[in-house]
Amino acid sequence: MEPVAPLTLQGQHVRLEPLGPTHLDGLQAVIEGPRDTFGLTPVPRTRTELDAYLATALEDQARTVALPFATLDARTGRVLGTTRFGNIEFWPIPPGSTVPVRPPGVPYAVEIGWTWLAPDVQRTAINTEAKRLMLAHAFERWEVYRVTLKTDARNVRSRNAIERIGCKLDGLVRAHSPAADGGPRDVALYSMLAREWPDARDRLDARLARGNRPAT
Repeated sequence: MEPVAPLTLQGQHVRLEPLGPTHLDGLQAVIEGPRDTFGLTPVPRTRTELDAYLATALEDQARTVALPFATLDARTGRVLGTTRFGNIEFWPIPPGSTVPVRPPGVPYAVEIGWTWLAPDVQRTAINTEAKRLMLAHAFERWEVYRVTLKTDARNVRSRNAIERIGCKLDGLVRAHSPAADGGPRDVALYSMLAREWPDARDRLDARLARGNRPAT
């Protein structure tokens, strides 16, 4: 088991590296490009909003409740978007529990999300491999019990993608948070348990092997 700390996750198609100021120009190019697929996703619109987004992400990292990443093309180094581990859970274990007490800094559960990508690399190996890398780290290095993913309940495309990974729908949370397009957002809440990860890993590996390659 490893404690939570900034890290780089390297794959064949994608590299996830700790989000920082050096990624801002690349992220600005993404947010200034086509936004048709961002309708239900909270994505900054201006450099001021992007600066605030980074500051909040780094504050959460400093409090060990999130690990934000910049998503880069592993071949070219182009910044494609961002994702993160969030809502990192360190459970207080009561006396007599069968759940073992973990070393300091090792989480029991985590969420993967806050993901947005340039439209030309959506539904490619970029996101597939990014999820593969993050799930592997969560289940194999931190040995978490559960990984959570959530999305706007109306976002059929996102929900289908989460279900293809192998996550199970836990339910809908009404008026969970502000929606990207205004008003309260109902959230579809999904999870994957440690015992479900081996089958999900095989499915993700099969998808990548079939040639789910990034756009050129």
